[in-house]
Amino acid sequence: MVEFGWEFFAVGIPAIVFGGISKAGFGSGAAFAAGAILALVVPPGLALGIVLPLFMLVDAATLRPYWGKWHWPSAKGLMIGAVPGCIIAAWLYTAVEADVFRLLIGVICLAFVAFQLSRALGWLQVRVMPFSRPVAWFAGLVSGFTSFVSHAGGPPAAVFLLSQGLSKTAYQATTVVVFWAVNWMKAVPYAFLGIFSWESLMGSLVLTPFALLGTWLGLKAHHIVSERVFFGLTYVLLIITGLRLIWVAMS
Repeated sequence: MVEFGWEFFAVGIPAIVFGGISKAGFGSGAAFAAGAILALVVPPGLALGIVLPLFMLVDAATLRPYWGKWHWPSAKGLMIGAVPGCIIAAWLYTAVEADVFRLLIGVICLAFVAFQLSRALGWLQVRVMPFSRPVAWFAGLVSGFTSFVSHAGGPPAAVFLLSQGLSKTAYQATTVVVFWAVNWMKAVPYAFLGIFSWESLMGSLVLTPFALLGTWLGLKAHHIVSERVFFGLTYVLLIITGLRLIWVAMS
């Protein structure tokens, strides 16, 4: 039995607020930081079970403001590809230990920061490309896999969506509808795999108000806060979190 002490709330509250802001206002790219940070104080499986219902709540709250503003071909392609990605991840989840997931989540954190910094410094450029169903399906497969194991489906989807040259709002709306669908795909296997539990339910319930607060802040911030400022903070959090998770997994 995991005790939800002061460490859980000290880490979990800001993590979930941050995740809500990212999902509601900044394309979900950094939302997975919430689960990664939470995995610092609870087992990775429990962190997954706590965060998913909260992210589903954020999805439901943000669908209406962005309704119909998404790029449907991209959204459909990503969702189709996510199905086999989730199936592969569900199989892997039964075959590995918790430290493997800590290591994987830590590596994803650092890889995301490296990708974003490379773009910001001009070392890596994502060219605008015509829409391709196979590319969308592949991006969806990778996104579904990483979303299942660490709620980190945002970065692979972001690479594909950036190549489509979408507007800021179309990009955000597409991520909202895609991860609304992907999170529902994950819910059933999570239940069968035992990721959902009484402990995860209690953790989700106590953090629900903070997920809604993050959603409200994210909707406001989408129009007034610079992405550069938001992701600057994200990079610092993810570097610290990624290094810590890798250290714990390796030791």
